[in-house]
Amino acid sequence: MALVESRNQALWQLRERYVPRGVAQAHPVFAARAEGVRVWDVDGREYLDFAGGIGVMNVGHGHPRVLQAVRAQLERFTHVCFQVTPYEAYVRLAERIAHLAPGDFPKKTLFLTTGAEAVENAVKIARAYTGRPAVVALTHAFHGRTLLGMALTGKAAYYKQNFGPFAPEVYHAPVPYPYRGVSVEAALEGLEEVFRTQVDPEQVAALILEPVLGEGGFIPLPKAYLEAVRELTHRHGILLVADEIQSGFGRTGRMWAIEHSGVVPDLLTFAKSVAAGLPLSGVVGRAEVMDAPRPGGLGGTYAGNPLACAAGLAVLDVFQEEGLLERARLLGELLWDGLLRLQARYPQVGEVRGLGPMVALELVKDPGTKEPASELATRVLSEARERGLLLLKAGMYGNVVRLLVPLVAGREEVEEGLRRLEEALEAALAGGEGA
Repeated sequence: MALVESRNQALWQLRERYVPRGVAQAHPVFAARAEGVRVWDVDGREYLDFAGGIGVMNVGHGHPRVLQAVRAQLERFTHVCFQVTPYEAYVRLAERIAHLAPGDFPKKTLFLTTGAEAVENAVKIARAYTGRPAVVALTHAFHGRTLLGMALTGKAAYYKQNFGPFAPEVYHAPVPYPYRGVSVEAALEGLEEVFRTQVDPEQVAALILEPVLGEGGFIPLPKAYLEAVRELTHRHGILLVADEIQSGFGRTGRMWAIEHSGVVPDLLTFAKSVAAGLPLSGVVGRAEVMDAPRPGGLGGTYAGNPLACAAGLAVLDVFQEEGLLERARLLGELLWDGLLRLQARYPQVGEVRGLGPMVALELVKDPGTKEPASELATRVLSEARERGLLLLKAGMYGNVVRLLVPLVAGREEVEEGLRRLEEALEAALAGGEGA
């Protein structure tokens, strides 16, 4: 008797036939609908979504306040292009983001469509303001898939492949990674070495960093490191750009991850959770810096789309009315407690790290050698999916299991997700002899 083909299997065949293989998937299931912290696939199976669309759904799927705002805007108009005919939602959201951004000085906000666009425009603005060509980024960093984004990204595997040559005048300094032996002092000395041997700091327009590395494995940059980098950039007239595309909008328990350090950047990029799944990104920063490009130098046809701006305003209302930052802090405590228990039980959990509810497990074959266990991480994701839990990997070695739980998750949902994660880890270890 022939097996009945599932809808997931049928759609996967279409995906393989018509979609390029370069567009990878973490999970071979097709979403049909989503609500809150849950996703249902086309075969009707329910999952706890601890991936959140790669950190996009901080307010959860289908939040009523967001849906209402988008529907109302949809009935008015969907597009006119802000450079042709401006509209209120754009300037209202620009005002609110400017007030939320770190720094006690006048700020302005530019809206775009994708995170990579935000990064590229931050570099454009920095170059226009300083008149300098060079940019310094960190190893293990991820800043996008465009030409400049790939040049800034500090990970060759997956992202750079054979796509070069890349944009010039981009340099990389080591990221502090204490678990793998790179201290704050060593990272700062590496940055100074870049300035001694690769590029004169007086030629550097900007230094861009993620306060908590996303794709790089949820590595939080220590307060001492950020303070030293801020002093160094001030000394050399370099603009500091905080890439908060994954770490922003409450993901770490503060609106912006860099707020934990007290360091104030000159420019800050954001995207992902700003509009609860609608494509919107931006750059916010010092008004005099943001005004450096002449009229016509910034923008984009879909940049600051009115539907997305309406969603962004609703997202900020949700943060305020539902106390999402406080809920994020409580969520972080719950996640850390559960993951530290896993670390105490399983030696293959080499490190639990992150900041608040932006937290991850680095898996190793042996806690002494710290040899990365990338295959184990892959099996954990598969076993978790079989138990109705969606997770993501990260890290230079693909051995980090990261959690991006929507901030609206309830205690029972989080505890159930942690239970499924533990079962998945147990099964993955049993299936691979602990490797």
